[in-house]
Amino acid sequence: MTIPPLTPVLTDNWDAERSWTLASYEERGGYDALDTAFAMTPDEVIAAVKDSGLRGRGGAGFPTGMKWGFIPQDNPNPKYLVVNADESEPGTCKDIPLMMASPHTLVEGVILAAYAIRANHAFIYVRGEVLHVVRRLQRAVQEAYLAGHLGANIHGSGYQLDLVVHAGAGAYICGEETALLDSLEGRRGQPRLRPPFPAVAGLYASPTVINNVESIASVPAIIRNGADWFSSLGTEKSKGFVIYSLSGHVTRPGQYEAPLGITLRELIDLAGGVREGHRLKFWTPGGSSTPLLTDEHLDMPLDYEAVGAAGSMLGTRALQIFDETVSVVRCVLRWTEFYKHESCGKCTPCREGTWWLVQTLTRIDEGKGEPGDIEKLLDLCDNILGRSFCALGDGATSPITSAIKYFRSEFEDGMTTPSRELFPHERSTAYAGQLAGKGVGA
Repeated sequence: MTIPPLTPVLTDNWDAERSWTLASYEERGGYDALDTAFAMTPDEVIAAVKDSGLRGRGGAGFPTGMKWGFIPQDNPNPKYLVVNADESEPGTCKDIPLMMASPHTLVEGVILAAYAIRANHAFIYVRGEVLHVVRRLQRAVQEAYLAGHLGANIHGSGYQLDLVVHAGAGAYICGEETALLDSLEGRRGQPRLRPPFPAVAGLYASPTVINNVESIASVPAIIRNGADWFSSLGTEKSKGFVIYSLSGHVTRPGQYEAPLGITLRELIDLAGGVREGHRLKFWTPGGSSTPLLTDEHLDMPLDYEAVGAAGSMLGTRALQIFDETVSVVRCVLRWTEFYKHESCGKCTPCREGTWWLVQTLTRIDEGKGEPGDIEKLLDLCDNILGRSFCALGDGATSPITSAIKYFRSEFEDGMTTPSRELFPHERSTAYAGQLAGKGVGA
């Protein structure tokens, strides 16, 4: 199957004049999908999303239509839709530009998804730090109300939906769906014990669907163009288009919307290559919580199955590119410091384990490693993985174990030599991703 290099759908209107306004969005057929959906039953909308093969774009890749189908319609409680816009995974930067450039794409997707699951209340949970995004979403929601796309009797269909934009307080843990629900209810954001799952007892103990921004924003195009059109893109099991976020040592970092299955080599070529005179050393396929990969994986299809077979996760498709000037030990240490800081402290393996990981990595980074430190790191990771309350602990171990797997010699060198001496140019090149350059070093 020949994969087209780029497929602008979600990003198609980003270059339009004042693309974030209702007028600009409607000029390109915005909100037309509502009439198509209202001519269908809610179950038919769910079936269309199932048939499209759309999988969650927030990391796990769970089939979206199947998730909607889990909502028990015989439950007398209200049904809720919650959009997880708490984008905070290091390296991930797709949802915020989408909401800034085209907030109405998300709002239309929310209406379609809420109609499908028979919800009359929906929430968009946004990081509180990105105040500009919060304001843009609030204005888009206001425009949608004034135009009759939200509120009572939408488009004369008899369907009613109220949408609230909620600003969180800025905690990474609130990206975990059940911690997000606790935060939305006004409590401290900490993961819940499951079962019960949110589909049965989520927000306010009622059936709730929680989806990522990109997942919901993909729905209008599916309803407008059909499930077959969407499923014709991508690979056999990973359907459709996604936004890949390229950052680090590439000439043109940014958002590249392409079908699932494109390779990193193709994406780096589109981004102008790794900066001139340097070569790819390691990269993350889905943000810092996914096991890192190396230049031997350049031609691997970027879909859920291939990346999983390589021992990593596609995650949020946050492709952080690092060249040979970067110390993998120092890079992993910085990520681990982040996870230590963002641990909610609810469970011992994550709370204590991330602290010890930072202590051990710091010693190695400073060239003061002790005999057995590498084995200690692996043992700590083994005691965190699968034993923490949520996936934050698992994510903290992924870059460490994979870094030792591919670059054990650097950890061994750190027993006697600081990273700053092993990689003297790192400090001056850490943010060199915007420099001009050519080619892919493999």
